[in-house]
Amino acid sequence: MRQLLRSVLPDRLYTQLGIARDRFALARFRPFVARHRYGGFELSVHIEDAMARGWYDHDWPVLAEIAVLAERGRLVEGARVFDIGAHQGLVAMVLGGIVGERGQVVAVEATPHNAAIARKNVAANSLPQVTVMHAAGADVPGVLQFSPRMNGHVADAHEASVDVRAVTVDELTDAHGAPHVLFIDVEGYELHVLRGARRTLADHRPDLFVEVHMGEGLERFGDADDLLALLPDDYEILVSKTDAGPFVSLSEGRDLLRGHSRIVALAGKRGVARG
Repeated sequence: MRQLLRSVLPDRLYTQLGIARDRFALARFRPFVARHRYGGFELSVHIEDAMARGWYDHDWPVLAEIAVLAERGRLVEGARVFDIGAHQGLVAMVLGGIVGERGQVVAVEATPHNAAIARKNVAANSLPQVTVMHAAGADVPGVLQFSPRMNGHVADAHEASVDVRAVTVDELTDAHGAPHVLFIDVEGYELHVLRGARRTLADHRPDLFVEVHMGEGLERFGDADDLLALLPDDYEILVSKTDAGPFVSLSEGRDLLRGHSRIVALAGKRGVARG
């Protein structure tokens, strides 16, 4: 039925139906609070939709990208982290546990529902070092048209959307100080977020994690080579297919970037070949 509707309805009407379906599902869902161990931290999590139940109502191992950044990079106690595309704040809270009260995590989430749940989750776990901002990461400040699905994305011109504040990483640096680590998971808008981080990358050289949504949105704007071109030349680039790892060198894992994949970029590794 979904494929039939997709083929016969105008795109804007089809996406409006999707938003309405999400709202109906939210109204029927019975919220609860789950408590699990996420990446080594015991946390309480508000479960208020089916996607959150599937993603968060179970223990998490340590994500491979977090392990690499903590072992080899600047993700340590006292660090400042920007988490762009934070969903309901789970990764931000794990990062907050790592950086501790002397550190800071700024979590940016564009979907209104997810940003609200992220704030509830942070408050429930008493994490003053984590700040949730309802906004979308972008290349220029202003306003973006955003498709407010459960795992939303910056909308195409033909999609139903809502206005969301657009912020750049460079803006966040001016407001909060330079990040030691930058997390980016923005459903295909990775190139724009990195363009909005040019000054921060050049002047402050944070480590990075980027989820690459090739085949799931990034292809609307470019490809993985365009993404790599936005990273400083002397960063060490590691690639993985999943959050379970392993991360391998770019020369070994370049083919992984043809689909959904993950990049860790470590500063300070001068002269490392990209393959």
